[in-house]
Amino acid sequence: QAQLVESGGGSVQSGGSLRLACVASAYTYSTNFMGWFRQAPGKEREGVASISTFGTTSYADSVKGRFTISRDNARNTVYLQMNTLKPEDTAMYFCAAGWPPSRAKMRNQEYYSYWGQGTQATVSS
Repeated sequence: QAQLVESGGGSVQSGGSLRLACVASAYTYSTNFMGWFRQAPGKEREGVASISTFGTTSYADSVKGRFTISRDNARNTVYLQMNTLKPEDTAMYFCAAGWPPSRAKMRNQEYYSYWGQGTQATVSS
């Protein structure tokens, strides 16, 4: 059974940084795209970043240039480095594993079958 465990959330001031980590089971990690999604209070969940098994990445326009998604194959871990954080980045962040059919749909949550419990990131102004 796929298991995804996130960590690294917390509270920072605007302009600060956080690094989220998601540890997956070996099979899940090696055979799936890995994505980070977020949901702010009162808003729908949105795709933030995704990375394929080969390292191809996709970012939401709102985080391009500030966030970086990466994989550590030795640790079955996917990271989301978040820099220059803004109050609007405040959300619950979820790690997910799945198989989107195309690069254009890498951040579409409908293609992700396995989800972690989430980790909260709060950015104060």
